[in-house]
Amino acid sequence: MRQIVLDTETTGLEWRNGDRVIEIGCVELVSRQLTGRHFHVYVNPEREVDAGAIAVHGITNEFLADKPRFRDVAADFEHFVRDAELVIHNASFDVGFLDHELDRIGRPKLAELSAGVIDTLKMAKEQHPGKKASLDALCERYEVANAHRTLHGALLDAELLADVYLAMTRGQESLMIALDDDFAGGAAGRGWGDQRPALRVLKAGAEELATHQAYLEQMGDAMWLQRPSADEE
Repeated sequence: MRQIVLDTETTGLEWRNGDRVIEIGCVELVSRQLTGRHFHVYVNPEREVDAGAIAVHGITNEFLADKPRFRDVAADFEHFVRDAELVIHNASFDVGFLDHELDRIGRPKLAELSAGVIDTLKMAKEQHPGKKASLDALCERYEVANAHRTLHGALLDAELLADVYLAMTRGQESLMIALDDDFAGGAAGRGWGDQRPALRVLKAGAEELATHQAYLEQMGDAMWLQRPSADEE
């Protein structure tokens, strides 16, 4: 199972008002293990970054001036996320922005590229009703070190979210491992390999059948010894 933990930074809060993606960070999980592969890029949004957004992520207009446009990095992004399940915190925000960027250049949206989306914000609210569900709050709850997170950053946040997601779903992992171990251990211990042996059927001998019949006759008029009448048949 291949999953991509994804985060973005943007010029503002609303793509419908013209805000754009300025950073994409992704890390790869395969069978719930970090592989070390990642995708990270800064993007020139072709517009100014809001002052409020800069206060959150610290990415300035001057820094982005010489960065590639989204159209220049889209193919690499698509290749990295294709056919993977996406893990995103507050997925509607990032998916909305990325779908808008993809649509602007006539590319398929994430629903067509990926194998689905897991929203860890929704998961957190379901698992801990009434509790804070921000990434910082989840890092504290699941003891994921985040002291180095002084500003938001797409790659850093994706790395933290990967650790949080694995902690949130550790029960699923334990169940999968237990089931796999039970099957693999039982098969290996019996020498089955990939195929169970045919069952050996032992039929009762004449002496055993006679002994069984004598025992039944000692029981008297047992219900299962009474033959049905023609009308009942």
